Amino acid sequence: MRLIAGLAMLLWVLCGATGASAHASLVATVPGDGSVVAEAPKVVELRFNEGVAPVVVSLIDAAGKTRADAAVKAVDQSIFVTLPENLPRGTQVVSYRVISQDGHPVGGSLVFSIGAVTETPAEPAGSGTVAWLIWLARIGVYLGLFAGIGGAFFVGWIGRAPAATNIITVALVAGLFSALASLGLQGLDVLEFGLDDFLLPVTWKAALGTSLGPSLLVAIAAMAAGVVALRTASARLGRLLGALAMAGVGISLATTGHAATALPQWLTRPAVFLHGVGVAYWLGAFMPLVAMAARPKPSLLPVLNRFSRIAVPVVGVLVLTGLTLAVIQLASFRALIETDYGLILSVKLGLVIALLGLAALNRFRLTPALAADPAAARPLVRSIALEGLVAVGILAAVAGWRFTPPPRALVETADTPLAVHIHTDEAMFQILVSPGKVGADSFVLQLMQGDASPLVAKEATLILSLPERGIEPLERPATLGADGYWHVRGVPIPYPGRWHIRIEALVTDFKKITLEDELDVPQR
Repeated sequence: MRLIAGLAMLLWVLCGATGASAHASLVATVPGDGSVVAEAPKVVELRFNEGVAPVVVSLIDAAGKTRADAAVKAVDQSIFVTLPENLPRGTQVVSYRVISQDGHPVGGSLVFSIGAVTETPAEPAGSGTVAWLIWLARIGVYLGLFAGIGGAFFVGWIGRAPAATNIITVALVAGLFSALASLGLQGLDVLEFGLDDFLLPVTWKAALGTSLGPSLLVAIAAMAAGVVALRTASARLGRLLGALAMAGVGISLATTGHAATALPQWLTRPAVFLHGVGVAYWLGAFMPLVAMAARPKPSLLPVLNRFSRIAVPVVGVLVLTGLTLAVIQLASFRALIETDYGLILSVKLGLVIALLGLAALNRFRLTPALAADPAAARPLVRSIALEGLVAVGILAAVAGWRFTPPPRALVETADTPLAVHIHTDEAMFQILVSPGKVGADSFVLQLMQGDASPLVAKEATLILSLPERGIEPLERPATLGADGYWHVRGVPIPYPGRWHIRIEALVTDFKKITLEDELDVPQR
């Protein structure tokens, strides 16, 4: 009897201990998760099944701004968040991470909307200053890639121009610093941080995780090779490094951007590569030619002729690849005048036509005039310098594409739901998200076993989080429909970005299958 009583007491203690150490869970919220309220509440309440201590509780408003003016207070088993009075209409996110009584961290998110669910992407916090800096840094990168590397290639392969070496080096160094700045600014843009967070490791880690990260690393390596090519005493090494740097220009541009990632990529990536190399060859010649023509020598005319012979097919490739990419990106002629992307392209085309006119003037009039009178170089200098100014205008316009998705991308994302396929040996989940954009989305989950046969589950749960914005997981239960698929309707996705998606399928009371992947919600 004593043994039985002892075992019973031990079982009671263990059960009691287990109950006391259970993790805290959210039992209710005010306002309700996913609700739409007519007016902004003064206070949001997160009610748990036990007392909790807040670690991080943040409010991200419908404008995409993380609010520092939200007050957080823990009372008994609830966390109260006092909201600021000037919240914009749309979808708000309260992201929380708390510590339960057993010391275990618990995270999640409450989503509610004021007036209506946000249907357009929130403008990134601090986008004004950061956007301008991104634009300026992008121009600096282009100058380093095209004027700097192109100039180094010209000096090594077309004609020596000692007077231009220093200015080409300046362009390369400026490009290097601009590339580093672009990398940090990309991290700020992704995380929607302020400029004060520029040097944080998480900022640079986020930037390297995007497609722009590898592109800028290639650009940095190419520009560094260009600097060495200019400064080395070995002509052979200089030519080799100049050629490698020119290849780096094409590779850098072909690894990221709307044009490079458009379909069919067997066409677009090589087109971007050739276009970038061609631009570098053409623009890189301006500074050396101006320097040589300013103090003309007998060697100037042979250099001009050598450059022109190669420039003719290069310009042909530039026009062909540029038109090909423009047709793919525009999707329709009307987009040329009805979209921001098309307007920028129109400006670029106008400047390119002016540039081609100046190039024709140089080749067919000013160069023959120089051959007839070697002292008549001043008009050629002015024309080439004007070409350089027009080229800077083109680069400034092209840098604006960083903020304008092409019409092709808008058409594709407007008509096609997002799809995610997750496959392991144990299970295979197919997920369709409609309409696949910022706003209220519906998820259709097709659960299958590893051999593609139907997976019978008792429950299914959709869990979304946006780590780059600090948004903790938000859960939505799925409902089994008559079509045999699991449905989750009206899920608010307030911000674009790379959302982490997790599907939990409860197969039996003792077995749960969990698969995870990423869901890219595009900027609209």
